[in-house]
Amino acid sequence: MAVPRVHQSAFTPGEIEFVAGNEKITIIPKAKMNKMSLIQACLFFLGKSGPFQPPLTAEVAIWLALIMKKNNKCSIVCPDWLSLEFLKAKHEHEEQDLDFSTMPFHYMEIAQMLLETAPDDIPNAEQVRTILKDIRETRQAKARLGIKELDESWLGMKNFSCMEVNEVRPIFCRAYDEIRKLSEVDDVEEEDLSTQGTNTTF
Repeated sequence: MAVPRVHQSAFTPGEIEFVAGNEKITIIPKAKMNKMSLIQACLFFLGKSGPFQPPLTAEVAIWLALIMKKNNKCSIVCPDWLSLEFLKAKHEHEEQDLDFSTMPFHYMEIAQMLLETAPDDIPNAEQVRTILKDIRETRQAKARLGIKELDESWLGMKNFSCMEVNEVRPIFCRAYDEIRKLSEVDDVEEEDLSTQGTNTTF
């Protein structure tokens, strides 16, 4: 089946989430694991994971943390940037400043995965979910405004997250192509006028 044209220059949300799953996160194991488990065997060529010794924390890939969480083998330490206080400050910045605030590159995907699989490990999970939605909507509005103000000499995408870049890329590229074409037409017209002025005799 052919991929819709609008998605040909963008990744699917599932593909982006897959990439985000390789980011690291801190867990608190619930069971001691010294011997290589089936999961660890699968990770043999991807790097070392474990051993796990409760109550010591360990840093693992998010996708592994989610598997362990689903099997009640660990709890997940909530990232600082996913705290309600942090997100409130970011939301205030988004509403008051035209620039995008700095967020983790995969914040949307990681937040979605953690809130879906480990809401009990995220303090104030429902409030966090709500304010993330507000932040996303505010940033989307600013992105749309930014596209309208594009010119051929400047492309501003500072502090965009991976998902946001992916969402605007097709529109962004088309808009820039149109701007470039118009700029080329203007340059040709200016050159023609300049030539006509040079060839005019009085």
